[in-house]
Amino acid sequence: MGSALAADPGYYLVSVYENEGEASIDYRYWTVKFPGRPVQTWPEIGFGYGVSKRWYTELYASFIGGTGVATKLSTLNWQNDYLLTQGQYPFDLAVHTNLIWNRDRADGVEIEIGPALQTDVGRTQLNANAFLERRFDGAVPGPTKMKYQWQAKYRWKPWLHVGLQGFGELGPWDHWSPHARQSHRAGPVLSGSWDVGARQQIKYQAAWLNGKIYGRPGSMFSMRLQYAF
Repeated sequence: MGSALAADPGYYLVSVYENEGEASIDYRYWTVKFPGRPVQTWPEIGFGYGVSKRWYTELYASFIGGTGVATKLSTLNWQNDYLLTQGQYPFDLAVHTNLIWNRDRADGVEIEIGPALQTDVGRTQLNANAFLERRFDGAVPGPTKMKYQWQAKYRWKPWLHVGLQGFGELGPWDHWSPHARQSHRAGPVLSGSWDVGARQQIKYQAAWLNGKIYGRPGSMFSMRLQYAF
């Protein structure tokens, strides 16, 4: 795999909601396609739990593979999202953190942290997130970088929400990269859920994004399935 993809650019939108006592088995699958190059894939599997009305935690493993390349473990991740507000304002605010152990580099550890915002306008849900990311490779830490996520979706039926989604990387947080080296990609997203039993749901999400991925034109497909119980 090329070094341009070492930072795994396919993260999923972090949303803000209460799910106390809800456990979930989480399967994710996303791809990156650059023109003239084979598709590269990242399947992920995890287990999440709503510890309280404010705290959600998830452990998951991310694998990396592609056309003609064997799939192998890439990272181990521990995600935690903590709600700071719960309805007292027109928006909800959470603090998102993700601790990432990179399996391909000795002592490769990353931390991702930042605010996640969500609000509703009628049936339309709006999300805007900004995260800082820092990598620690051995004794030499890397620069702190900034990335963002956004989404606008219309909740037509419980089983079908339609909207747009976007992601990007800006470079070092205190001195953004030149625009030509930044990455911005966006595209349509579908999501929804089905009740399959008492306190049990199947949740899905699928998105197709086009734009730049770490400074190079390309496209991404992402899919997520959750069994919540």
